[in-house]
Amino acid sequence: MSFTVLIPARLASTRLPNKPLADIAGLPMVVRVARRAQASEAHRVVVAADHPEIVRACDAHGVEALLTRSDHPTGSDRLAEACETLGLDGHDVVVNVQGDEPLIDPALIDATAAALLVREDCVMSTAAHEMRSPTEFLNPNVVKLVCDAAGRALYFSRAPLPWWRDGYAQGVHTLSQPAPLRHIGIYGYHAGFLRRFPSLPASPLEQIESLEQLRVLWHGERIAVHVSDTAPGPGVDTPEDLERVRALLAR
Repeated sequence: MSFTVLIPARLASTRLPNKPLADIAGLPMVVRVARRAQASEAHRVVVAADHPEIVRACDAHGVEALLTRSDHPTGSDRLAEACETLGLDGHDVVVNVQGDEPLIDPALIDATAAALLVREDCVMSTAAHEMRSPTEFLNPNVVKLVCDAAGRALYFSRAPLPWWRDGYAQGVHTLSQPAPLRHIGIYGYHAGFLRRFPSLPASPLEQIESLEQLRVLWHGERIAVHVSDTAPGPGVDTPEDLERVRALLAR
């Protein structure tokens, strides 16, 4: 299995300043993410940074990094530039690992890449896991998705999805079976599509839900979904998240 992991890293963060450089057990967070990615089957792991400080931190710890423009509106745009800089072929598989996932399972990275490598009808892949909590199901910050019989995404939403008409008539006290799926924010791309993605017009559904992956479905492309048996480790968005991850690693 041959694929490249790209890790977008942006220094500015409103909720956690200098997030990629936050110390976690003696390593900058972006370096810890890269180390997890290096434990996967990826043949290359590259951090796509928006600031020289991130590149210097990666260099200091033997992690490959490249400097991209600082004005990219999304991580996908940053990765598209990285694909060009690295000269990736259009059929090469790229896995986008978020730079704030220091506990990501290398096996999840492999599974996301494999889901795309075996599907010629899809331009992207992603991952999900079964939800167990009604509270999680009702939370608009938790993204849900539904798939077709072939394991391709039909839709992503912040709304409770799918809606069990009869079971939820008196409120959501338990979940339907099969269980609803929670989206995991990891993506595989063919490099050619990733370079093309920023030029696709944003879709109305994407703008309503604030979910960039809906642009792919809107334009008639398909996304393969790997359903994981386990939920991923916590990501880092806030100072509280950072302390939680530090405590987990300390144990």
